[in-house]
Amino acid sequence: MIDHIKLASSKSKGKRPYFHEDPAVERVLNITMAIAGELAVMRERMDTIERLLEKKGLVSQEEIDNYVPESKEEETQRQEWHSEYISRVLRIVQQEMEELENPDKSIADIANDIDKM
Repeated sequence: MIDHIKLASSKSKGKRPYFHEDPAVERVLNITMAIAGELAVMRERMDTIERLLEKKGLVSQEEIDNYVPESKEEETQRQEWHSEYISRVLRIVQQEMEELENPDKSIADIANDIDKM
């Protein structure tokens, strides 16, 4: 099974570029941009699917709007998706927490990281 949380926290080599002096602003910006990217892709795909389904007379917009999961398995799949999604959105926070746990850093570096949060 794929560990989506671990996968979402993978990062590039080297130091992360920062564009704002305040790390909190940088985190919020990164989270917001991750959500915006996810939402843009999802909206485009859903629009395509809904238009194709309605055009072919398979499902109406009303049926889509009123759908409720029919089984525990469907609910579980949706919950897993939500967990994976949140992991991707909050990736920046997870990576920074991992940096704080890095034993190679000096106490001064860790203190500076905490002060910046």
